[in-house]
Amino acid sequence: MLFNSYVFLGIFLPATLVLFVVARRRGYRSTLALVTIASFAFYGWWNVAYVPLLAGSIVGNWVLGSAIRGRSAPWRGRLVAFGIAANLVLLGTFKYATFLADNLEALFGVRPPIGPIELPLAISFFTFLQIAYLVDEYRGLVKGHGFVEYTLFVAFFPHLIAGPIVHHAELIPQFARWAKRGADLRNLVVGTSIFAIGLFKKTVLADTLSLQVSPVFEAAAAGHSVGFVDSWAGALAYTFQIYFDFSGYSDMAIGLARMFGIRLPVNFASPYKATSIIDFWRRWHMTLSRFLRNYLYYPLGGNRSGEGRRYVNLMIVMLLGGLWHGAGWTFVIWGGLHGLFLVVNRAWRSIVAAGGWTFTASAAWTWLARGLTFLAVVAAWVFFRSPDAETAFKLLSAMAGRHGIVLPASVIERLGSVGAALEAVGLRAESIATLEWPVLLLLPVAFAIAWFLPNTQEIMRRGRPALAMRFGPPQLPAGRLEWRASPAWACALACLAVLALLGVTRETEFLYFQF
Repeated sequence: MLFNSYVFLGIFLPATLVLFVVARRRGYRSTLALVTIASFAFYGWWNVAYVPLLAGSIVGNWVLGSAIRGRSAPWRGRLVAFGIAANLVLLGTFKYATFLADNLEALFGVRPPIGPIELPLAISFFTFLQIAYLVDEYRGLVKGHGFVEYTLFVAFFPHLIAGPIVHHAELIPQFARWAKRGADLRNLVVGTSIFAIGLFKKTVLADTLSLQVSPVFEAAAAGHSVGFVDSWAGALAYTFQIYFDFSGYSDMAIGLARMFGIRLPVNFASPYKATSIIDFWRRWHMTLSRFLRNYLYYPLGGNRSGEGRRYVNLMIVMLLGGLWHGAGWTFVIWGGLHGLFLVVNRAWRSIVAAGGWTFTASAAWTWLARGLTFLAVVAAWVFFRSPDAETAFKLLSAMAGRHGIVLPASVIERLGSVGAALEAVGLRAESIATLEWPVLLLLPVAFAIAWFLPNTQEIMRRGRPALAMRFGPPQLPAGRLEWRASPAWACALACLAVLALLGVTRETEFLYFQF
């Protein structure tokens, strides 16, 4: 079930909220049961056949966690290793078996008897979430709770499909708030406001930008010539499409959880304002970054064995992070590029620190660093979106101007003598069929929102919308477009919601659903 669908908005969400209020009056256990059943119904709407898979994963990990808790140190180690392996085998079977078979066939000419396998929705998210739980059981960090609380922690529908990757210590204790009778109207107001902003980002901004993305990438994949303007239009449109798609989903997840009195962790904090790749990964998919840091980078040794080992660990983490996003070499290349960027970024910081330079604190340097970081991210997104590496290299080559700089003939004509002069210095004028002009007009707006406006968490600060992330970026000073419980804000958000609802007719999936 999609958050941006009439079924969810018109039936599931209102019905669940009403039943939630009724269950609160009946007690804590009734509330837990109601939200748990609703979460499984939400998941099963997509494909009921995979509900047993989710339920089996939850039961299996709960049993393993309980066994780890009651054993001596050597047995705890064996059980957690078995649990991690079992979760990865489950994930690998559904997500990577076909990818592995394709590569074995390409290398050795022999293909294992593996056909296409449908990827269960959210399997990457609920697998990582439960691996973290088992490791924390091994470390003795899990507090006492029951099976129903654990089940809801994994299956809670606002975060189930595409994150954030919540931590048990963040979510399970909050369920105890439901022991208090009654409902909090402020939670509903704040949650609805955040949800409306997220829905607007998805249906109005991300889905409109997507209209420019497919024609460009599909044309390149089909072998058609893609020019300078086309390639940049497609790359930038996708850069902002995935930004508003994922940002919108994160807002909607946080808003939905808040309607039920639960605060999820911040997962997205203006990543295109980052002044380095290190800063970018502290802002983009923050809970995934936290998971990779705490459960992969640190166990690998982090930076404890010197700079050389740190760089190796960073590359391993980012390559695996890329593979987590999708079973394809383009995702591995994307992860490798970000690993390389992080290595260069760390090395540069070491050089700056050793030299005692201070120019990095200047405003000019800040904007230069932001621009360079953004360009690096855009280039990497080309691999992320492309169906294969050949298409990505073709687009990057066009973006570099190696196929010549082509402008739409209509633009050249309107420029008159200036257009003639541009043609004289080598610019070619052609009719470019892949350009969607409404999308191109939206790109500067998207750019302004991403670079200059406060994000949703900053706007909604007064409502304490989400759990603060320890490694999150600094927040903007108070007062900049800050939400208040006022008629003016109510009208503004209502208009935003109406525009968002008008775009629901398309019911497009979120990009992170495929991961």
